[in-house]
Amino acid sequence: MAQAPRLTVHERLPGGSRLPALASGMVITLIVGVVLYLGKNVLVPIVLAILAVYVVLGLLRVLERPHLGGRRLPLSVRYTLTLACIAAALAALGYLFMSTMDHALAQGPRYQLQLLEAIQRGAAMLNIEREPTWATLRDALLGQISFQRLIAGALSSVSSILGSFVVVFLYVAFLLLERRVIDDKIAALSDDPTAVSRIRGVIERINARIGSYLALKTLLSVVLALVSWGVMRLMGLELAGFWAVTTGLLNFIPYLGTVISVALPVLMAIVQFGDLGSVLALLAALSVVQFVIGNFIDPYVMGNSLNLSPVAILASLTVWSGLWGIAGAFLAVPVTAIMAIVLSEFHATRPVAVLLSGNGKL
Repeated sequence: MAQAPRLTVHERLPGGSRLPALASGMVITLIVGVVLYLGKNVLVPIVLAILAVYVVLGLLRVLERPHLGGRRLPLSVRYTLTLACIAAALAALGYLFMSTMDHALAQGPRYQLQLLEAIQRGAAMLNIEREPTWATLRDALLGQISFQRLIAGALSSVSSILGSFVVVFLYVAFLLLERRVIDDKIAALSDDPTAVSRIRGVIERINARIGSYLALKTLLSVVLALVSWGVMRLMGLELAGFWAVTTGLLNFIPYLGTVISVALPVLMAIVQFGDLGSVLALLAALSVVQFVIGNFIDPYVMGNSLNLSPVAILASLTVWSGLWGIAGAFLAVPVTAIMAIVLSEFHATRPVAVLLSGNGKL
């Protein structure tokens, strides 16, 4: 009786040789995740600089339009004006943060007293003040809070962030210099014209999607910041300029940024006003602004510029925040969009890109 031929390991396993490939992919993903986490101090400024280059190129395209009687500005002048605008914006942000911290440090004792009074009023409204444990708990908690220490710690964090901005600015300058020879480098990557054309196609798709996303998102963030500033100034909220800039920056964080950008001014209103009616009015006004811009203007202007699934955006927010902290939250959407474009170019990873996409079309 003839003996049946022995099956190989791949033939005995369900799905043939896909299981080893899946295991290899998981191991590679784990290694990449560890590298991204351990190298975040080096990688985050580089990624921020790359995205900032898109902003610079957008400004360059605006300045490239004919001026001064139909003449175009020389390239060196356009670069100088663009970098000067970015440096001025960073300087303005630095001044705003520093002046805000000075004001908060000076008003810290008043804020602490007003917070205590607000908690006392809330406790009285809920009849908690009659419980002896409330007073003990309140004293134990607020006795440990020092607004001066909290603000000093925040000032240190802001100084560190501003230092990172300087590093990013240097990266941007060198990346712009590198841009002059990048096309020659791409051409030298391979002797196969088809491969070079494919690489250029991927880069062009990334440039188109990310450039469009950043330009439109920046425009909407500026509009949101201005409208929010008007609402907060109208209601007399202190540090309205700081909260407006914070609102504009948080608009780059999907979903969670909206909640935080409303919660922070409302918490400030609780400390400043101590009046439930004023606090609720500010909460309602800022919520309406976020709702209108987020649900009507944002979809109309942005459309589906990145073609990412809402689930993929939420998952990427969680993953990149875990890897790179706050910076990861800001970078989650554009980095995931770049990953989806790159993954779509390879047969083995194309299904992942399809899952990340919003409509399944790549």
